[in-house]
Amino acid sequence: MRQIGIFFGTDSSTTRLIAKKIAKAIKARHGEGVVAKPLNVNRASADDLLAFQALILGIPTDGEGVLPGKANDTDEAAWLELLPQLDGKDFSGIRIALFGLGDQENYPTHFCDAMMDLHSRFSKAGAQMLGGIDTGGFEFKCSRAVVDGRFVGLALDQHLQSLLTDARIDAWLDEVLPLLLEVCEAPVPA
Repeated sequence: MRQIGIFFGTDSSTTRLIAKKIAKAIKARHGEGVVAKPLNVNRASADDLLAFQALILGIPTDGEGVLPGKANDTDEAAWLELLPQLDGKDFSGIRIALFGLGDQENYPTHFCDAMMDLHSRFSKAGAQMLGGIDTGGFEFKCSRAVVDGRFVGLALDQHLQSLLTDARIDAWLDEVLPLLLEVCEAPVPA
C-alpha cells in the first residue's frame, strides 16, 4: 500500500499542528503505515508531491487573503515559493484534499482564501480535488474558497472556533479518507 502524503506551507506552528492532528487521526483509524510524516513545503519540491497518489495539503491564509511565503513576510519559504515549481507538472490521477486555516473575526472578507489558490493550481495541473465542506457553523462575510455554498476543503479557525477543530477533522476524514485510500490501495501500474 502506498502512503498518503501530507504537506503544509507556513512558518507558524498552527498549520503544522493541524497537519500532525490529521496524520494522528488517520493513524488511529488505519495504522502507522498509511500516512507519511507531515512535511513543510519549504523542505519539499513538486517532485516530492508527485511521489504520492493521494495528498493532503494545508495552507493558512495570511492577512487579507495572501499566500504564505517570503514575499508576504513569512520568515521561511512556503507555498508562494513552491507553486511556481508546479508549472508544467502533471498531477493527473492524483487525489488531493485540502485544509485551510483562517481568522473569521479579524479577516471576515478573506476567510481561508488561500485554499482556493491551491485548489485552482492543482486542478489546472490535472489533480482530482476532494473534500469540500459546508459553510454552516462559520461566521465570515466572504471567501474565495467557497464554491456553491461549500468550502473547497476543510476550513478551520483556530482563533475563534478551536474547540470545533477535532470534530471537523473527524467528519472531513469520514468523507475524504476512503477516497484517498482507494488510490493508495490500487495496484501500481507496470
